[in-house]
Amino acid sequence: MSEIPEHVSKCLQLALLLEVSAYPKPGNVHRTADFKGTRYEHFLASAVALAPHFTRCAASGMAVRSKALRLDQIEVGKTIKKAASDVAQWQHGGNTVLGSVILLMPMAAAAGITLSEGKFSVERLRGHIKSVVEATTSDDAVDLYEAIDTAKPGGLGKAPELDVTKASSMVEIRKNKVSLFQVFKISAPWDSISSEWVSNYHITFDIGYLFLIKQLKTTGDINVATVNTFLKILSEVPDTLIARKAGKQQAEEISVQAKKVLEKGGLSIPKGTESLLAFDKQLRMSSHKLNPGTTADITSAALAMAILNGYRP
Repeated sequence: MSEIPEHVSKCLQLALLLEVSAYPKPGNVHRTADFKGTRYEHFLASAVALAPHFTRCAASGMAVRSKALRLDQIEVGKTIKKAASDVAQWQHGGNTVLGSVILLMPMAAAAGITLSEGKFSVERLRGHIKSVVEATTSDDAVDLYEAIDTAKPGGLGKAPELDVTKASSMVEIRKNKVSLFQVFKISAPWDSISSEWVSNYHITFDIGYLFLIKQLKTTGDINVATVNTFLKILSEVPDTLIARKAGKQQAEEISVQAKKVLEKGGLSIPKGTESLLAFDKQLRMSSHKLNPGTTADITSAALAMAILNGYRP
């Protein structure tokens, strides 16, 4: 039992490493493409920095299972904040993995609960994720706002209420005891990471994970499977980072293009690969305004699910 937290951490770190290594992942950093100021190695360093934080959350999940902690004492927000600080200290490429961390930290806690029960299953993990996120507190919300201030992600946009860029939002959160789950209910319409929390990881499980498993069985190639899964998610869910940077219509048009690339075979066949490379080139011509960064975060969560369930490259 004592090795469970480290096992969970290794699974989630591997998911991050496989996601950023997948190439040619259109519009994103990967092993053969960098952004100005943010490079492939910055993501590798970030994954290393996250190890103790994933371990801590998984251990907290185990403590919930043994009744040493309540669900609302897991401190998901505080762990995300500490993780953001460590990531910033270990690399100089700016925000690299905050979206992924927001998705993966509840998964770490839920995996700790699930594995300590003695038998792993996707359904039970998903149920525990729901319990973890719904039990978050106003302290978790404030800690997340501070994590965002540390990571300084681009493309946040402006929210109609509890705007993360306003210091007054944290005062209001504490005063009204607004939980992190409630905050994400507010932001879910324009942010897929928030929406995942609220929908019990609908995109991760029902689109990304299921497609990834089929791709692994069909292709036997983790790189092909990951890139095609990225395309599948993007084709069905317009990237909300792009929507905030370039507009909803642009995001929807890119999803249509992703679907066409996938229909041509994606990375699985030469015709699809040719279309994919052209798509990638197009997305890189706009100073990263067309970077499907949220899609990459959700792809990492789908990979994490597969790895927790036993997949090994």
